[in-house]
Amino acid sequence: MKRLLFVLIALLAMLQYRLWFGEKSLAESFHLQEQIKLQQQSNAQLVARNQVLREEISDLRSGTEALEERARNELGMVKEGETFFRVVGGERPSDSN
Repeated sequence: MKRLLFVLIALLAMLQYRLWFGEKSLAESFHLQEQIKLQQQSNAQLVARNQVLREEISDLRSGTEALEERARNELGMVKEGETFFRVVGGERPSDSN
């Protein structure tokens, strides 16, 4: 009977060791779950960014308004016959009474 009890205690100790410290332990499982959460958040951000890029590509392919807007904003282009005014902000006079 004492042998059986000793074997069962040894088996329990071995299983506990594997659970807490061994390969595929509980701590490693928690660490992997945290990594999965972080990767899912990163993936969600990338999916949102990809959707914005798809919409922009679709807009650029479908019409000339988006193309014209980009040419105006990024390249500083103006249409023929238009006058371009650049307003440069200076220091505002202070209202001291």
